[in-house]
Amino acid sequence: MLLASALFMLTAPMSIMAYDADQQVVEQQIDNREITITVEQSTLLVNNAAGLTLEVVSLTGKQVAVVKIESPAQRVELSVPKGCYIVKVGKIVRKVAIR
Repeated sequence: MLLASALFMLTAPMSIMAYDADQQVVEQQIDNREITITVEQSTLLVNNAAGLTLEVVSLTGKQVAVVKIESPAQRVELSVPKGCYIVKVGKIVRKVAIR
């Protein structure tokens, strides 16, 4: 009995993690798009995010830019000082370096 309980406790977190991973895949299939963010110097190239909002936040937490993404592939020129920033589009959050 004790062995069965121990095995159940060891497998429970694995099944939860598998469920979370499966749920994320389903959300991507429902949206039918894979959002990508590419950085070139001080320009962000955002693909497959039309209709979403791009938010750029400094590492200190100050919001430095908010842009509505209007097209499937949109370039966003950031006029911010060089450094690291947090970029969010939909549920995608990335840390980027502006040079």
